Amino acid sequence: MIRLGVDLGGTNIAVGIVDENFKIIHKDSVPTGATRPAEEIVADIAALCKKVVSDTGMALSDVAAIGIAAPGTINSTTGTVEYANNLPFRHFPIAALLREAMGADIPVFVENDANAAAWGEAIAGAAKGAADSVMITLGTGVGGGIIINHKLYSGFNGAGAELGHMVIVKDGAPCSCGRKGCWEAYSSATALIRITNEKLAACAAEGRATVMTELAAKKGRVTGRTAFDGMRAGDAAATEVVDDYVSYLACGIVNLINIFQPKILSIGGGISGEGQNLLDLLMPKIAGDSYGSGATDESKTTKICIAQLGNDAGIIGAAVLGLEV
Repeated sequence: MIRLGVDLGGTNIAVGIVDENFKIIHKDSVPTGATRPAEEIVADIAALCKKVVSDTGMALSDVAAIGIAAPGTINSTTGTVEYANNLPFRHFPIAALLREAMGADIPVFVENDANAAAWGEAIAGAAKGAADSVMITLGTGVGGGIIINHKLYSGFNGAGAELGHMVIVKDGAPCSCGRKGCWEAYSSATALIRITNEKLAACAAEGRATVMTELAAKKGRVTGRTAFDGMRAGDAAATEVVDDYVSYLACGIVNLINIFQPKILSIGGGISGEGQNLLDLLMPKIAGDSYGSGATDESKTTKICIAQLGNDAGIIGAAVLGLEV
């Protein structure tokens, strides 16, 4: 039996077939058209699900379940998207409507996209086998998911685990949520770009040379890699940016470790592409600030690693919704 994973985003709908080894054997995507009526979006999800199954010569009877990773506040019990910021979903029964549109008796599960990614890592990725884990994603924002005793934690109302919106700097930089000083405002890729631009402006005002100016000019803009690439080139200003960014990132991670003490904390999203380099910079800051540091047996210390599912986290995480371990 196969499972279908639907990664529903504001730009694209991606659907993949996931086999019993949690590998994607075929996937396809279409534009979301997020300004359309919600029912039209569901119709396109159903059509794409049928297409990927047909493309591989399989039948809908081979599909054990369909999972949807969707942005927003989700009631996974009722299969409802209660609210999504960039999609026209308000108290929208997406699971029931997709099941109806499929025209087949296939269970449909739905979960917040960051939660689904965390569940995917717990079932098939970096946290496989761990009863308690946390995943964070460093992209446009800071997302996350929490697994406690092999179960997703989402609060009583489905809006839990908004990890990016804990405040780490009182009255700090404004966040898209309306608060100031949120972790997302300091540790997302968007935040890293802002911090890099601020450093470039300061360098220009001081008449201080930095290789980041050339790196940004070559790309036509500052990116999440500008400061890291500059640091690797030995640039002092870039090194200062990276150190500031990693310090903010470490602060939030330490908060999560002190609260949840997960066995595994995995890092995904665009910034995680720095891989071991990011971990090497993070670990000294985390080890120095974690509660009980130095007094805890190493075997009982949270392992921090890069998430394994990469760009397929949404599809695989959605596909394994409903599975129990």
